[in-house]
Amino acid sequence: MHYPNRLSSGANNIVIALSDTEVAKLFVGDTRSDLGSEAEKMRFANGINGLVVEFVRLDYSEELVAEMLVMERLKPIDYRAYEVERRELWLDVFEDELNELHRAGFVHRSLKRPSGIGGQYFDNILLTEKGLRLIDVGISALREQVGEKIFAKYLETERQEMAAFRDYFLNR
Repeated sequence: MHYPNRLSSGANNIVIALSDTEVAKLFVGDTRSDLGSEAEKMRFANGINGLVVEFVRLDYSEELVAEMLVMERLKPIDYRAYEVERRELWLDVFEDELNELHRAGFVHRSLKRPSGIGGQYFDNILLTEKGLRLIDVGISALREQVGEKIFAKYLETERQEMAAFRDYFLNR
């Protein structure tokens, strides 16, 4: 199906622009991801800090026959246009906020993975006017849901991905 105002698509979902300030991640048929769970994790992270894209509401489109996870619209900026010293500052803030999420019991779990079709490494991390931001919390995890042992495993993987992102962001 053709979706109007399509911005991107991942392995299971399509994101469309609803307005200048909102986008919707569409859940059509069996997307292998849970709309309510993703919304819950996004709201959790939003309650800690502003690193994860802001949850707006859950909705349904009769026209598209799709459940929608509505969130703020982020407009990425190409970080390669900025000096490494400025990137270092953005990265320091990003790491502080990511660590704050970790301490609160949230792990993103897909910093490095491409979002699918033609995706690039780290395409879930966007530079915006508000600094570096995270999108797509579909496979993220909350410590209270997965337990200490699994959460620690996810956290270790994310810390390795963060080290790789640091190198990518500063040296590309």
